[in-house]
Amino acid sequence: MSKQPTILVTGVNGQVGFELVRTLQGLGRVVALERAAFDLADLAQIRSTVRELKPSVIVNPAAYTAVDKAETDADAAMRLNGDAPGVLAEEAARSGAVLIHYSTDYVFDGTKNAPYVEDDATNPQNVYGKSKLVGEQAIAESGCAHLILRTSWVYGVRGKNFLLTMLKLGAERPELRVVADQIGAPTWSNTIATATSHIIAQSIAANDIDWWRERSGIYHLTAAGETSWHGFAKAILDIAMREKAPNVVPIGTSDYPVPAKRPANSRMSHRKLTETFGLSLPDWQDALRLCMADRWA
Repeated sequence: MSKQPTILVTGVNGQVGFELVRTLQGLGRVVALERAAFDLADLAQIRSTVRELKPSVIVNPAAYTAVDKAETDADAAMRLNGDAPGVLAEEAARSGAVLIHYSTDYVFDGTKNAPYVEDDATNPQNVYGKSKLVGEQAIAESGCAHLILRTSWVYGVRGKNFLLTMLKLGAERPELRVVADQIGAPTWSNTIATATSHIIAQSIAANDIDWWRERSGIYHLTAAGETSWHGFAKAILDIAMREKAPNVVPIGTSDYPVPAKRPANSRMSHRKLTETFGLSLPDWQDALRLCMADRWA
């Protein structure tokens, strides 16, 4: 691997892609492609673009993320989340590039009574989770050097996410009803991008493709700590609105029916990530405060 690699980043208008373009600065030639220039639904375009750019590192945050819509749009979800990562992986294997890909807690069924570790059995309960698992499997089978970074409950100051939804609804309603029996770790998109950039920086210092091959595999990348969606909502509104915050009422999953089933337990241990790369991920509440400070800076 060269000292100044070409780093291809997909989905740069998404939450994680937007942050990656900023955190990767200084690590190489960053090629940031929007959907119009790099549509993951077009598998032939994926191949031709990767072959033309010859990246050393491919970072793929682009995905089909409409969890409920995926239940009736399975083909599109599978193409973007399953087929496209497989093609990226094949091209990475062909050229000797590294692929960094993001996956999800939704590959698990949520029945474990402790945080999930990387080698726990997967059992996705919705189409989105199934499509992401297919992508993971395709990458592993390709033989390319890769990192699959599973994260959870991603939020940020742009796009569509729980944080922005709560801020909007909190300004409009005196009371919000939010699910309290699903537990996970809200993870700021900047935390994901920053951790990814730290890993790439380590690889550049090593300057050896074997460095990547020795570390290839699945890692969990989530903020530290845990809460429910209800706890997350309260934290958001307490920071944003303080004494004017609406009343946030805890409800059960059964009280808020949606098309796609969610896991009750989305907790994932990131010990492997810490032990391998020396990264200490922030507590979700600390990251949330930083995110909110950015929003109103």
